[in-house]
Amino acid sequence: MEDILIIGIAGGSGSGKTTLVKGLQAQFGDALTVLSHDNYYKAHDDLTYEERTTLNYDHPDAFDTDLMIEHLKLLKKGRPIHCPVYDYTVHNRSREVLLVEPTRVIVVEGILIFENKALCEQMDIRIFVDADADVRLCRRIKRDVEKRGRTIESVISQYLATVKPMHEQFVEPSKKNANLVVPEGGKNLVAQELIMERIRKHIQAQAPVSP
Repeated sequence: MEDILIIGIAGGSGSGKTTLVKGLQAQFGDALTVLSHDNYYKAHDDLTYEERTTLNYDHPDAFDTDLMIEHLKLLKKGRPIHCPVYDYTVHNRSREVLLVEPTRVIVVEGILIFENKALCEQMDIRIFVDADADVRLCRRIKRDVEKRGRTIESVISQYLATVKPMHEQFVEPSKKNANLVVPEGGKNLVAQELIMERIRKHIQAQAPVSP
């Protein structure tokens, strides 16, 4: 398999990671694959819906990170993977899986991907997206209400109970493991263009040379 460039994009919930990732997807299309750490939330079929709503989804232990590391290693070897799918409406892993083929560039995104040393070691470039706490909260409320079927009250309650303290305990300290810190994510067009240029160089270097 040709060399694969693995880029990690981390940052707090609502920091602008998704906007940045979507910009990269729009630019590079099928040459780029995105793996979301959120899809690797552990399954909890043994718990009721009510019990699942009380779990701390912002702690590193909520994720099956070992499986994500295993999948990245397989992709590096040119082998496809079956990525799990997480259903936010029921707070549990879906029965579905996604077939992911290896591509020239793989973007790994999530709030806690820089917290895990072994996962960091799989990445060639680590980018931390930064944003003020009040901005992140507003974005989270809008997203969870509109796209995940949550109430404003439940979003704020979860933010105060787990999101904020876990951000301060795990996410913010993991910033030190980044190679690049980008304020405002996808809205930072200068940083976005620099990242895109690095990806272009990698893709062009892998392209076959005409005789």
